[in-house]
Amino acid sequence: MPPFQNPLSKQTRPVNPIMVAGNGNLTCTIAVDLLKAGYPVELYTDNPDEAGSLIHNYFSEAKGSNGTSSILCRELQVQKKIKNKSKAALAIAITIEDLAVKKDIIGLLEKTLDPHAIIAINSESIALSEIQQDAIDPSRIIGLNWTEPAHTTKFLEVVTNSAVDKRVTEQIDQLAEALCKDPYTVGELGIRSRLMAAMIREAFYLVEKGYASVEDIDRACRNDAGYYLPFAGNCRYMDLMGTYAYGMVMKDLNPDLSKEQQLPAFFEKIIKEGGMGLENGKGIYQYSPEEVKIWRTVFNEFIYHIEKIINKYPFGYKKKNRA
Repeated sequence: MPPFQNPLSKQTRPVNPIMVAGNGNLTCTIAVDLLKAGYPVELYTDNPDEAGSLIHNYFSEAKGSNGTSSILCRELQVQKKIKNKSKAALAIAITIEDLAVKKDIIGLLEKTLDPHAIIAINSESIALSEIQQDAIDPSRIIGLNWTEPAHTTKFLEVVTNSAVDKRVTEQIDQLAEALCKDPYTVGELGIRSRLMAAMIREAFYLVEKGYASVEDIDRACRNDAGYYLPFAGNCRYMDLMGTYAYGMVMKDLNPDLSKEQQLPAFFEKIIKEGGMGLENGKGIYQYSPEEVKIWRTVFNEFIYHIEKIINKYPFGYKKKNRA
């Protein structure tokens, strides 16, 4: 199994490209993240023209406009169909959360890639062992979850199990280093979505029971948890604020927290009506076309501002104190 070449620590260019297969903004920002780190990228998506335009815009913002077009022409290939054969050392697949769909893309990639190439696939709720089932070589299939926009965030969730070759995990660690991520590795199931789902379930419960509005929930999360999470995370924040006090509060709160198994009626209605948030202006909030443009512009500004802060605290602080 040939190792990845890390362009941030070596002078030589990577020989093999990295394949990215999937649709949507997340897929495009993963491609940008790889391009920033010096990797050639083969992107396969249902809308090549739209994806190419998005990547060009994101890459221009991330790197500056000078030389952007020539870099993308040299390092990026965007196509609709996966070729019969690919020299990619790694394929990153982004699919919907459907086991059959994930197995289908793995089957296709196994026919397309070199036998030693790694297949990394996103999975928020499906166990890795289920995804590996029926694969020709489960040892090279690993879970890899990203968050949007991938090119400005430290997040990378690696999902592995006993079937995965240790060399695969080592090479994904090397990739994470090249991308300047702060990765963590978990077994079988991703934890990010489970943590988020627990918080959302309680939020929906409070809305459904009339204790709070959607706007109240967002204010509470943004102005408390949102203020400290980029710095500490939940567990360290408890240490910073006083662990014992949180333990006492949890004793009283835990019995009353939501244990609902079904989605609340108001959210089911949004899903049935095809609500996709900013994509179609219909979600938990409603958006006019003008509001969609404003939110996308403001969010695009925010991601670069918050990236600078996260790079400084605590990561920059640690590096400064090691010197």
